[in-house]
Amino acid sequence: MSTSAKAGSKSKSGKATPAGDDAITLLKGDHKEVKAMFKSYQKLVDDEADGDEKQSLAEQICAALSAHASVEEEIFYPAAREVLGDDADLVDEADVEHGSAKDLIAQIQAASPEDDHYDAKVKVLGEYIDHHVKEEEGEMFPRVAKSDLDLDSLGEEMAARKDELLAELSGA
Repeated sequence: MSTSAKAGSKSKSGKATPAGDDAITLLKGDHKEVKAMFKSYQKLVDDEADGDEKQSLAEQICAALSAHASVEEEIFYPAAREVLGDDADLVDEADVEHGSAKDLIAQIQAASPEDDHYDAKVKVLGEYIDHHVKEEEGEMFPRVAKSDLDLDSLGEEMAARKDELLAELSGA
């Protein structure tokens, strides 16, 4: 691992992603970050903020969720599927939930705050994600944590991939 990776890396939000986080800690950190973004979005709606502010935050939410989902699908879910055995159906359910979220993300990205149902789509996406997070953190993560999966090295791989994806999404 490079020296800069050991020191941590910055996500698009500007927050450092601590190096050495295990896979589950990394994913939970993403969950917490995106939940805060949804809360901030709702505050903008409640305060009747202008469309540019809402669209900017919605784009950040979509980018964070897209990177997070890709990391889970490419790295975490295949590893989880291997160790979960009879409980691998949890990964199937998570994949289906990702599909629904991706559909809404695409709709949000193709729209603008002036379009009908824009705020509703962001709100429903938040509700989907909240449900998904509860299932992952309440069911899948505890089972994976009890396995012999090397969560530290998996976390390093996931953090590196997330940084790549966020760089691609930001056009860097």
